[in-house]
Amino acid sequence: MNTEKSQNISKPPFFDGRNYSHWKAKMTIFIQSLDHNLWDLIVDGPNLPSVTLENGDVIPKLRNTYDDNDRRRVQLNAKTKHIIICAINSNDFNRISSCISAKEMWDRLEVTYEGTNQVKEAKINMLVHDYEMFTMNENKDIKSIFSRFTNIINALQPLDKTYSNSEMVRKVLRCLPKSWMPKVTAIEEAKNLTILPLEDLLGPLMTHELSMQKKDDDEEKEKKKKKIDALKSSLIEDSEDDDENEELALITRKFKKFLASKKKFGGNPNKKIYQKGESSKLEDLICF
Repeated sequence: MNTEKSQNISKPPFFDGRNYSHWKAKMTIFIQSLDHNLWDLIVDGPNLPSVTLENGDVIPKLRNTYDDNDRRRVQLNAKTKHIIICAINSNDFNRISSCISAKEMWDRLEVTYEGTNQVKEAKINMLVHDYEMFTMNENKDIKSIFSRFTNIINALQPLDKTYSNSEMVRKVLRCLPKSWMPKVTAIEEAKNLTILPLEDLLGPLMTHELSMQKKDDDEEKEKKKKKIDALKSSLIEDSEDDDENEELALITRKFKKFLASKKKFGGNPNKKIYQKGESSKLEDLICF
């Protein structure tokens, strides 16, 4: 059961220390929806008001010397910092509270949960391997396959590793089992894979899957029907054999009864009766 509650669109997604990549993706969208200038500030830095000295050193500009543009930049930085702080727990707040700019806060969270560039590279290599070795299991439905594939893509995106839509569409088609090849060929001939969105590929494949399941069900029903018909035929043959056996037993009983009656009246049913003029020699008869 999913206990996750719907989120207030006016509040940033809360990060509880787990599944950072998921939170990062949601947080990125949330900040951009408020003001894209805030997201630019996180990516490019706040560019806080500063003064360059004669020796080349750069120092922060004094607040009493700020002009309107300086105050706007400082306010945007403070607003972005506030959004990030409202979205994290107390442990993460202690990690980033000393940062001057929102960019520093964001970068520190990335290093904490995604690691250094070396760690990030290792994660990318692992996920790329999962992507390249991705295959469809015969006993899995197409919807679960898409979900597993999307999870890999989404995990790569925060690590700045992305694939084009055309590459992902072709990858999904290549990972399908041999039994799907006629459908793959039909899609390749009917669709322009260069511009076909990945989500538009799901519908035709699910429709084909339902058709295959119905065909398998019909074949299974036909097999069961044939088995039942064969069983009925066998039972009928056994019944006919039983009738023949009963008829033979009845004839045998009648014949035995006939023999018994002949003996009772002094007759010999095994002797042949000859007419006058024929040999009086008696021959035993063989009863079949």
